[in-house]
Amino acid sequence: MSTSLSPETKNTPLLALHREAGARIVDFAGFAMPLQYSGIVDEHHAVRKAAGLFDVSHMGEVDFFGPGALLAVDRLVTNNVLGLEDGQALYSPICRPNGGIVDDCLVYRFGDEHLRIVVNASTTDKDVAWFRDNTGERCKVEDRSAEFGLIALQGPRAEAIWRAVAGDAAASIGSFRLADCDAGGVSCTTARTGYTGEDGFEIFCAAADAPALWSALVAAGAPEGLKPCGLGARDTLRLEARLPLYGNDINDETTPLEAGLSWTVKLKAGEFIGKEALVAQKKAGVKRKLVCLEMRAKGIARQGYPLRLPADDGSLGERVGEVTSGTKSPTLEKAIALGYVPKALAKIGTALCVEIRGKAVPCEVVKGPFYHRPVQE
Repeated sequence: MSTSLSPETKNTPLLALHREAGARIVDFAGFAMPLQYSGIVDEHHAVRKAAGLFDVSHMGEVDFFGPGALLAVDRLVTNNVLGLEDGQALYSPICRPNGGIVDDCLVYRFGDEHLRIVVNASTTDKDVAWFRDNTGERCKVEDRSAEFGLIALQGPRAEAIWRAVAGDAAASIGSFRLADCDAGGVSCTTARTGYTGEDGFEIFCAAADAPALWSALVAAGAPEGLKPCGLGARDTLRLEARLPLYGNDINDETTPLEAGLSWTVKLKAGEFIGKEALVAQKKAGVKRKLVCLEMRAKGIARQGYPLRLPADDGSLGERVGEVTSGTKSPTLEKAIALGYVPKALAKIGTALCVEIRGKAVPCEVVKGPFYHRPVQE
């Protein structure tokens, strides 16, 4: 992430609106994106208590068409795409033959011959090449990223706001369901998905229509306490919910089983790239695990900081792992982190230390996620 924009930096369809609203703009994955508007903590609390609106148009949309599309996508991802109904979505890693994670994604099934995979902005080109290399002539693979605006409406008041804009049918779809709808004259596909740990919707529309849809949502959401949000709040929200970030918590060198994503791996159903390696890893047992950590003294763990065993004299003990993500949780008002440690040290309550500027700062393995969404009455 960089505060300087180059001539090569891409724009989302909403950049002009972000600038008008006074957002701080940064280069993220080659896109000019809002880092924050009113402030990361303020935006974070808005999503937890009311609603937030995110521009996620930088994400990659890859569509699969043709009679072989369903089987091709099922082979590309570790989760069970064949088990989806039309109008349903799922989360899944995409793996290499050795079990390493190419990316994580959402898969949307429109029908047997039309599916969509939404991937991370930083990996879109890599992913499209991977898909084409591994589908061959089974189906048509089409990168449609530039065609769409993608807006995420998240928070406990998201349903009420979306109902005001798009009507009862669009706002009443179930979790991980999708439907086409009309939102104030804008044709959309909406899915009840998100990356914040809250209820909400991710809404696809034509890129040219995105500003009108964004403005309609801002207007409808104002009485409900909605605030436009940037990448900063998106990161603190997803970390509280223990949702992994590709490039930090998962990558080509980690597997879904190590990352706590075994629930997304269909080891007993169908074939997929990486299955043989993951079956072998499950049989042998993982050697390391991604764990949730809470700091027990002042200090914030950041990506790349060493995790060490405590030493009696307070010095730096043996290095046993590494922090992958860390922040101060606005909801918990505690410093939290994710990191990989050997399986033997992954038990809840294990005392560890984070090396911060040459000092050993105590932390503890805790049960995740850090934040649970309250049950709505």
